[in-house]
Amino acid sequence: MPTPIRVLLVEDHDMVAEALGMALDMAQGIEVVARSASLEGAIADLGRWQPDVVVLDRRLPDGDGVEAIGRFTSATENVRVLVLTAEANASVAARVVEAGGAGLVVKSSGLRALESAVREVASGAVSFAPEMLPEVLDRLAGRAGQHGAELTARERETLELLGQGASTVEISQRLGVARNTARNHVQRVLEKLGARSKLEAVVVARRTGLLD
Repeated sequence: MPTPIRVLLVEDHDMVAEALGMALDMAQGIEVVARSASLEGAIADLGRWQPDVVVLDRRLPDGDGVEAIGRFTSATENVRVLVLTAEANASVAARVVEAGGAGLVVKSSGLRALESAVREVASGAVSFAPEMLPEVLDRLAGRAGQHGAELTARERETLELLGQGASTVEISQRLGVARNTARNHVQRVLEKLGARSKLEAVVVARRTGLLD
């Protein structure tokens, strides 16, 4: 059997967390490995459980989930963050992507939509409502400007590998360079594209034609 998608659920309302947790656990190939009711608790659980996806409520007792996305993605390299919110628009979706998140789900959209979004982001894709995505991409592409023209040949290779979903370790192996060197290449790509995360760099590059 394939390894299940490991989910860390971060939700402070007990009844909502219980319902979401049960629904995800019942979905084939998804396992809720831990539940947290706060950002601080979730960061601790992140290191302990090493989930593939963090389903993160936007409003938590100790802070804004969107503003905390960077703490999750910097703590564990390959984790994907999916934000849950009571209501959303293109502006909120853009904030999620800019912070390094992989998707946004409105709670009223239902449990099947959440399950689908978890699968999408775990596979390396992004998950946003269709009506939000065009404006999100336009904002990111506009911020990138012409920075792509400044990428060196090695940085373009790095960007291609990021587009294939490669991790920093995989990039170092594919390019035949030390891990720190690969990490530096990735960082320069992000800086030149005006991106705050690997995901955002790939989204911007595709929107601006740097990636197919």
